[in-house]
Amino acid sequence: MPRVSLDQPAPEFSLPDFSGSPVSLSDYRGRKNVLLVFNRGFG
Repeated sequence: MPRVSLDQPAPEFSLPDFSGSPVSLSDYRGRKNVLLVFNRGFG
């Protein structure tokens, strides 16, 4: 995946939340700022 440029919209993607349900970036488009935190799994 190419790097995201500063002050440009992030590309669309989906990831599972803590309960395994998919969450898409577009679910939050148009709202206030979004902070993403990626946790690496253990094991």
